[in-house]
Amino acid sequence: MDARTRDDRTTPAVASSQNSGRRQPRGQEPESLTDVLDAIANLADEKDTVSIHDVREEIGARSFGPFLLVPAIIEMSPIGGIPGLPTVIAVIIGLFAVQIVFGRKHLWLPQFVERRTVSSNKLAKAMDTLRPVARLTDRLFKPRLKWLTKPPWLQGMAALCIALCFTVPPLELIPFASTAPMGTIALFGLSLTVRDGLIAGIAALTSLGAIYLVYSVVAGGLIGG
Repeated sequence: MDARTRDDRTTPAVASSQNSGRRQPRGQEPESLTDVLDAIANLADEKDTVSIHDVREEIGARSFGPFLLVPAIIEMSPIGGIPGLPTVIAVIIGLFAVQIVFGRKHLWLPQFVERRTVSSNKLAKAMDTLRPVARLTDRLFKPRLKWLTKPPWLQGMAALCIALCFTVPPLELIPFASTAPMGTIALFGLSLTVRDGLIAGIAALTSLGAIYLVYSVVAGGLIGG
């Protein structure tokens, strides 16, 4: 097979990664949202399907930020309107957050979660779709007030994420209302990824608003009942 034939058979996933212009070294902790996308795009170069285990290994088992950020973003998409899905995602995020609270150095996931897969072509397209948002985010957010993203403040953020996860099931009574706590969790994840303590502080304040929202929903339901 000649070189031209091999080039013609380049998969969309490989082409996507080549077009990104950079590669994240394997196992290196991402420092921006673009780094997260590049790390995941690396996997699409090499596999027909990509599992959650593959993603965890690629971006680093100690990188908690992306594992708070990515599920929250998925929940805020139209997919989050599927009944029951926001609660499932909240359970997964809660599992991550509990590990942060207890100071685990490496991320652990149940096997049934790690075995979940997606095709590399779909993954590559998703990464391409998110790149413009990632570039904008990387320009706006930067490392600052890093001490707010480290212990004991890190454990405080994780505890708030757990509290926010508990607000999701009752908010499913209102379509897309769970976007409020998930948006806050996404900010926490982003702050940990880029080491931006200012965003962590903003997320902590918005978490109070999200908790008040669920209180209003539950209290209103009890009064109305």
